[in-house]
Amino acid sequence: MSDTHTDLRRTPLHALHLELGAKMVPFAGYDMPVQYPLGVMGEHLHCRAKAGLFDVSHMGQVILRGQGAALALERLVPVALAELPAGRQRYAMFTNDSGGILDDLMVANRGDHLLAVVNAACKAADLAHMQDKLPELEVSELTDRALLALQGPQAEAVLTGLLPDVAKMRFMDVADHDWNGVTLWVSRSGYTGEDGFEISVPDTHADAFARALLAHDDVAPIGLGARDSLRLEAGLCLYGNDIDTTTTPVEAALNWAIQKARRDGGARAGGFPGADVILPQLAQGATRQRVGLSPQGRAPMRAGTPLFATQDSESRIGTITSGGFGPSVERPVAMGYVTAEYTSADTELWAELRGKRLPVRVAALPFRPSTYRK
Repeated sequence: MSDTHTDLRRTPLHALHLELGAKMVPFAGYDMPVQYPLGVMGEHLHCRAKAGLFDVSHMGQVILRGQGAALALERLVPVALAELPAGRQRYAMFTNDSGGILDDLMVANRGDHLLAVVNAACKAADLAHMQDKLPELEVSELTDRALLALQGPQAEAVLTGLLPDVAKMRFMDVADHDWNGVTLWVSRSGYTGEDGFEISVPDTHADAFARALLAHDDVAPIGLGARDSLRLEAGLCLYGNDIDTTTTPVEAALNWAIQKARRDGGARAGGFPGADVILPQLAQGATRQRVGLSPQGRAPMRAGTPLFATQDSESRIGTITSGGFGPSVERPVAMGYVTAEYTSADTELWAELRGKRLPVRVAALPFRPSTYRK
């Protein structure tokens, strides 16, 4: 490993990545696999056809304990958590006073506590935010558990070979499962648009469990490169690209994640940071919105590419925030923000790429239907 990587943190599977021939890159302060010998395209298609194994141990796993933890956490997110049953999880986002998104996360009700899984680049700030704003709760980061994701149409068949009862789980269920005397925390979820699972494993057993999964002929290791193209085809946001402190949940087309109880007229309307911005946007719409974008040529359009209403207009009406080639759909795909009048599907826009204007159409998301086990 090169000297430039020596100051980076390592996940419990770092040695396994090197053994598998991974190309390692710095990501969110960690030395992470961007691809394996199969290559980004091959990994992407393998995950869509069979099952892919991702190391997501760099993400933060945070426990929240205390009476009324769900109601307390609602002070920081525009999401209804009080009604979340034990054994279920929900997508949420931390917001700031201007309605911007500090991070997006998953929140699971594990019975006597909540488990929040937050993004790697934000986890220190998220932990401090929760500890500062929720002083009545015990908020602690887990530093002794790895996190793996097994994704793809064969994920259930593979995982039931080790954990038979996961076949009973449905999308967004969470449950404990025993493996060789070790308790694994399993959720039926992921970030690829495929059916799959995320598994929290004691770091002392992470290598053995990963090898047990990889021993199956249908499982291949998947790096950050394919993880990005998979989530893009699935129309899922990447924090720092598609959502950040300058984008509200409504602008980001995340309205579906804000339940009626937290909206105007709901049982617990408002009460979260930025409610005075987000609630009116929910009722009236935002002046801009995240949309899918389909470049009409073969050239991928990357983040930062400006968008215009016509081939020769001077005023920018939007910007691409994520883009690349979609291996499953065999064409370039992208997402970005455009002003409200240009959000209808099939609206023709123009992207400026290396000084040339090229056509791009607004497209429905996701680019490829999800296969979650509902």
